[in-house]
Amino acid sequence: MIKKILIANRGEIACRVIRTARKMGIKTVAVYSDADREALHVREADEAVHIGPAPSSQSYIVIDRILDAVRTSGADAVHPGYGFLSENAVFAAALEKAGVIFIGPPVGAIEAMGDKITSKKIAAEAGVSTVPGHMGLIADADEAVRISSQIGYPVMIKASAGGGGKGMRIAWNDTEAREGFQSSKNEAKSSFGDDRIFIEKFVTQPRHIEIQILGDRHGTVLYLGERECSIQRRNQKVIEEAPSPFLDEATRRAMGEQAVALSKAEGYHSAGTVEFIVDGERNFYFLEMNTRLQVEHPVTELITGIDLVEQMIRVASGEALQFGQHDVTLNGWAIESRLYAEDPYRNFLPSIGRLTRYRPPAEGETADGCVLRNDTGVTEGGEISMYYDPMVAKLCAWAPDRLSAIDTMSQALDDFEVEGIGHNLPFLSAVMQHDRFRSGRITTAFIAEEFPDGFRGVAPDTAAERVLAAVATLVNQVLQERAVQISGTLGHRRRTVSKAWVVRFDETELAVTIEAGAEGTAIRFADGTVLSTAGAYVPGASHARFVIGGEPVGVKIDLIGSAIRLRWRGMEVKAHVRSPQVAALARIMPRKLPPDTSKLLLCPMPGVITAIAVAVGETVEAGQPLATVEAMKMENILRAERRGVVKRVAVEAGTSLAVDEVVLEFE
Repeated sequence: MIKKILIANRGEIACRVIRTARKMGIKTVAVYSDADREALHVREADEAVHIGPAPSSQSYIVIDRILDAVRTSGADAVHPGYGFLSENAVFAAALEKAGVIFIGPPVGAIEAMGDKITSKKIAAEAGVSTVPGHMGLIADADEAVRISSQIGYPVMIKASAGGGGKGMRIAWNDTEAREGFQSSKNEAKSSFGDDRIFIEKFVTQPRHIEIQILGDRHGTVLYLGERECSIQRRNQKVIEEAPSPFLDEATRRAMGEQAVALSKAEGYHSAGTVEFIVDGERNFYFLEMNTRLQVEHPVTELITGIDLVEQMIRVASGEALQFGQHDVTLNGWAIESRLYAEDPYRNFLPSIGRLTRYRPPAEGETADGCVLRNDTGVTEGGEISMYYDPMVAKLCAWAPDRLSAIDTMSQALDDFEVEGIGHNLPFLSAVMQHDRFRSGRITTAFIAEEFPDGFRGVAPDTAAERVLAAVATLVNQVLQERAVQISGTLGHRRRTVSKAWVVRFDETELAVTIEAGAEGTAIRFADGTVLSTAGAYVPGASHARFVIGGEPVGVKIDLIGSAIRLRWRGMEVKAHVRSPQVAALARIMPRKLPPDTSKLLLCPMPGVITAIAVAVGETVEAGQPLATVEAMKMENILRAERRGVVKRVAVEAGTSLAVDEVVLEFE
């Protein structure tokens, strides 16, 4: 058995591997860059080795630095996690030459399957259904346009060595094909050190469903069910679940058997994933094979009870799998929500900064028999860097059925507190409540179709407004009581209260009466509706749990001046709770107008300006590229919203900018 594992990765996946290794009694070695010196994976490992500067191109993906760390630590095995060097055949071969165990598949399989072009050819030869496309490499943008036109738009432009949504663009016309080719090439070079590009037909209304496979060195290969990964934005998975709400048993078996056949053809061992696009008629097409552990592997572990990292370690040690295909059963339903450091209100652009608050919900079994799991690589006070992927954590929920898993996830998201950075918790909560998601009628176009203008938060309906008004009234009541209490009597509260208030949310007002007595507290509305309430708010607390009208409600609470900010289920409101007299006066107060930034191009995210496409005095048209900013390994093109003339260029290529810093000024 392996005695010491060096983890050639960082963040949550490094912590994930450490957890299983510790359970198996195996020592672990972390590697870290300058930016990760105080990172959680460094603290959790038994040893840690510094490997270089913050950029991954100078640390985590430099093979010689990892090999030096292996020699320094005396590790006899390396787990690559996902990303970085996980599908790098040169790295796996170098470890093999050095006599170090690579906890992953054989070099030949990485070479064949890790390259998307080669893998598609092999899959076609093996009789696996594949998406139409051009499997040769694309030399330049002109060739990309020509091939795209031949295939027929829309097309997907993809990095051959890509993964995780990096180096991928959908093009619907010649202009987008030309721009997409260059952006994909740049991202591929930055992320993988390999800028080869290919093009394939983009299947409309598709579902992204993948099969988890697991093989040993003795010829056994099994499939462990599927994962539905259709909730994506910019080709990056956001929410995954297992099993898929779309597949029937016959399709599941057919996909699984094809995945196993492909794996056996390559002599595959270890964990891997065969990804498919599935259309509305359940026709499936091979996309690629990921010769590594997937980000979303926890949902498979939750429904099968199989620890994939443990099995990878045992297979790498030469052990045979101790179970067969008939032993693999799918129990219940699991959902994973990826918590990203990105601002959903700014089109999901990356966000960096310090986690001034990071308080995930408690892991383990819930009161109603469901399960929560949170794979993370950060702690409160840690910093989210611009150098790496923006994923902060993976929150997972298991329940006996799909709707129960969704509801468990919803409550967990309500309880998850993150401050200091922009993050997508409100968006994740909104998806959990979306009728189309809850019904399972999803495709990879879900976000684009349901949020065509981006995410602006969830507007509360009448029922939600009343719940939030009840919470605001309860919070206000506690604050009012505390304000009038005499020192030495804190904690003593009057139990008989009947007081009228007016709760205002932006343009909406609700007249309420709080009625508190020996039997509890209720909120009465002007139309006679009464909501019973239970639970308590502690002054200064950032989160509180209530039961409103018989339903559990977990709300994030902030006091901002005289307002009470409430965040719940993707909704965010600022509530002013006033007496009827004060509310009447507030209605006639003037409103402060926001500043006019219509003549400025502001940087929408923290990042580095890599290109300025215009000059002073130039007339630009709507949609024209103005500048390119790179953040968290993603390249983003900033475009003109309307016609105008450039008055001033405030920055140059290579400039690092914070959010809302000026890039250009227009006349």
